[in-house]
Amino acid sequence: MKIALLGYGRMGKEIEKIAVSRGHEIVIRKDANDVIDITLADVAIDFSIPDSAFSNITNCLNNNVPVISGTTGWLENYNDAVALCKEKEGGFIYASNFSVGVNIFFELNKQLAKMMSALKEYNVSMEEIHHTKKLDAPSGTAITLAEGVIENSSKEDWFLGDKTSEENSIPIVAKRIPDVPGTHSVWYNSEVDTIEIKHTAHNRKGFALGAVIAAEWILDKTGVFSMKDVLNIS
Repeated sequence: MKIALLGYGRMGKEIEKIAVSRGHEIVIRKDANDVIDITLADVAIDFSIPDSAFSNITNCLNNNVPVISGTTGWLENYNDAVALCKEKEGGFIYASNFSVGVNIFFELNKQLAKMMSALKEYNVSMEEIHHTKKLDAPSGTAITLAEGVIENSSKEDWFLGDKTSEENSIPIVAKRIPDVPGTHSVWYNSEVDTIEIKHTAHNRKGFALGAVIAAEWILDKTGVFSMKDVLNIS
């Protein structure tokens, strides 16, 4: 495949290494204000910044180039991207995290939420830790985890803060520490014990590999998909 990298930071460079190792060609490397001809690419991978993501995605869809996006912090425009994809009969995947392990973790989180939903003596809380250059907080991955609990319990919302307030909402603590690729924890605490599930990324390779796998999968497909479709997770 000929791949456009929309965003050429640390993730873009990691994606490039893996894509080339799998026999693909990088034909576009776009930083924030670069002018590009997206039609040179068979597929685009967007790991840009929140202010650029939606324009990158719309440019791809308007030019019949399937696009996957792992950029977070732009989701107020997500429904518009979905509508444009359907209008143009394009291909689009958004994921808050493309790591295969994290997407398995998402499903474990949902199953645990179902099991815990009737046990009112347990309070659920979350923590995410990322590197200091991450722009948004909480992470998109943490928000996806919170949404998975909300879908499968009586919780109604999440909030960014400590673990002591706002009944019926899930507290998410966000920490920024140098050189941490991403750690996410979900706790169920009671007076007698704590149940914890945790995903720790050791580097960015898992995110990058998942993004390339998604790009390979979406080629020649039309529609709006998720990593559950890519990984065939029921």
